[in-house]
Amino acid sequence: MSHDSVNRFLLREQYEPKDLFDELKLFINFKGGTLSGDDSIIDKPYSDPKLTKLIGYYWSGKHHKTVKGICLITLYYTDGEGKSLPINYRLYDKEENKTKNDYLREMISEVLKWVVEPKYITTDAWYASKENLKFFKDKKLGFLVGVAKNRLCSINGEKNTHISKLQIPDEGLIVHLKNFGEVKVFCKNFKNEESRYYIMYSEKKEELLVFNREDFKKLNLIHWGIECYHRAIKQVCGIERFMVRTSEAIKTHFFSAIRAFTQLELMRSEKLINSWYEIQRNLSILFENYKLLVILFLNSLNRR
Repeated sequence: MSHDSVNRFLLREQYEPKDLFDELKLFINFKGGTLSGDDSIIDKPYSDPKLTKLIGYYWSGKHHKTVKGICLITLYYTDGEGKSLPINYRLYDKEENKTKNDYLREMISEVLKWVVEPKYITTDAWYASKENLKFFKDKKLGFLVGVAKNRLCSINGEKNTHISKLQIPDEGLIVHLKNFGEVKVFCKNFKNEESRYYIMYSEKKEELLVFNREDFKKLNLIHWGIECYHRAIKQVCGIERFMVRTSEAIKTHFFSAIRAFTQLELMRSEKLINSWYEIQRNLSILFENYKLLVILFLNSLNRR
């Protein structure tokens, strides 16, 4: 490869999220699964936002402060067999005058047109706005989303109260969420953190009634998969490692990194590897062994 072939590739190609979906649609069952939405900040602490497109300042849950980087918003699909793949994404661009919620609704509308038929949507509390919840409902999608502890709800028509003040049993509690309707509330307690609250909605009343703690744990665990995905694309797919400045080249790099992850997941699902990290680990071991052989060879030459 010539020294600038990678940059030429990044500048030349014009990949879109639909290209990613088209490559993956043969490998996963898009009916009856779970569609998870979330965002992650790709750290670029040494880049200048005035020179590099798409770089901005965003709140990072990892660093617990505002950091410099690129905001990646992803829709991550998990089918009934546990195979999970990113199927749509956006890079936040302030020039488009959209919010992260706008991007999420836009992406969901797209994948539904692409004949994806999820049973549930899962998100964290950031995406649990009234507008988003009504959007999910209008699309006839069930959902399990995190909500803020001061979200207002009522029981049996009583006065609205903060969700954190409710006595929520393990099996959940059916309440009326203000400005939305009937949902089931679950609480997840932590040893050293504040409790987190989740609401579950289904079009079918009987499904809402029978949805229990085990169902909640399973769906919540599926949503955790998108967090693991965000970690993997940073650790093994090199998504933070690029030296280009134009938005087109950056988007091509992100597409390539995400496509690399999907290949790892397909290999894992086919049991060619045990985990996403196996190839990187084996390469590291191979490199260390190679260095050791070189050292032994040089030592043998010195003895002569």
